[in-house]
Amino acid sequence: MQGQLAEIDIRSILQLIKLGQRTGELYVEAYIPASLTGNTSSLPQCHLPSQSWLVFFFNGQIIYAGTTDGQLNRLSDYIHRYELDEALHNLDVPAIATFNSPEYGYLWALLENHSLTPQQGRTILNGMVHETLFDLLSLHQGTFVFKLAAGLSPQLTTFDIDSLVAALTTQIQAWKQFYPHIQSPHQCPIVTEKSQSNSREDVKTARILQWMDGETSIQQISRYLNRSVFTVAKGIYPYVRQGLIHLSDINHLQPPDDTSEEWHATRVPRIVCIDDGLTIRQTVEQILDEHGYEVTSISNPLRALSLLFQLRPDLILCDIVMPELEGYQVCAMLRQSTVFRQTPIVMLTGKDGFIDRVKARMAGATDYLTKPFGAQELLTLVEKYVGLGNPARPKPDRLLAEAIKDDLELETTSSPFLD
Repeated sequence: MQGQLAEIDIRSILQLIKLGQRTGELYVEAYIPASLTGNTSSLPQCHLPSQSWLVFFFNGQIIYAGTTDGQLNRLSDYIHRYELDEALHNLDVPAIATFNSPEYGYLWALLENHSLTPQQGRTILNGMVHETLFDLLSLHQGTFVFKLAAGLSPQLTTFDIDSLVAALTTQIQAWKQFYPHIQSPHQCPIVTEKSQSNSREDVKTARILQWMDGETSIQQISRYLNRSVFTVAKGIYPYVRQGLIHLSDINHLQPPDDTSEEWHATRVPRIVCIDDGLTIRQTVEQILDEHGYEVTSISNPLRALSLLFQLRPDLILCDIVMPELEGYQVCAMLRQSTVFRQTPIVMLTGKDGFIDRVKARMAGATDYLTKPFGAQELLTLVEKYVGLGNPARPKPDRLLAEAIKDDLELETTSSPFLD
């Protein structure tokens, strides 16, 4: 599975991994910073974190997450609270570090020589995973690749994706209250001369003044204090607004110029059929191929989600009942992406029931086709949405509105569910 974050967000990717109970590694890379913004003449530059990350999974749960820079600065910050700075520097290079993330390897070495207790190790891992996911869930431009691999070993603990994402989403939403005064956990606070001239008792954040040197980020301070970045930001926010604390500017990530080729209106419509039944896939391929359409059939819904972003079809036919992932879930996930927000999605179902059609509509489906279906039924539906002879076909959102209206009119007099 791979693609662009402009097409599918991190939250949806994590949900797919959880649903599939996958074991492997997720690599995420942000776009290279293009330029600095804001007035930086009087403030030191804040050192940026790595622009790529790795998240390790075991059976759909997170084991560890961090950057790919291979540095131990973050681990050093975390163990500072336990006064273990020297213990880290005196470690021999652990064998595990050559196979896994060096940071994870050194953490295990500290556990094995009893410098850290298992509980301390879990606390540090919890902080590492939370801050990495905070960055990733805030990211909207970049690329990702997920590959199946043996589980990261040894394992200290695991983290449930749903509860982790829910907590961090709430935190990210709350973070917005600090804009535009505080924009990122990677900004570095520096105490102004005005603030330094006052007595320390006049500043409630006196405990962390020692780190406000313009080189230590909000995130680093949170590690030292064993507090969340939100708590630290909330503590300094009033003084940032008053001008007693300034923040260094950071690089803003810019997406690359769009050099993709324009799709010509005269090209052959591309259709993807997602169905675990071999007979249905072969039937759809044969019928559509004979009538000049470009068709691809996929049996595995999880595999289909990654391929769809590469194929960019004009119409998606999706079975409802499939192993690992229902068609409703596939449809709902695709609708979260701007790429497929307007793409016609037709659900293939063996049931001709009102409830199934309502559930399909709620998931974002454009239409449905009841199995078994004949060649003419399939061709009529395909022609309706992406017909070769209909270059001026109506937009999918209007078609969806019309189809919903038709269904409701059809069922109003006959369905007991509307009584």
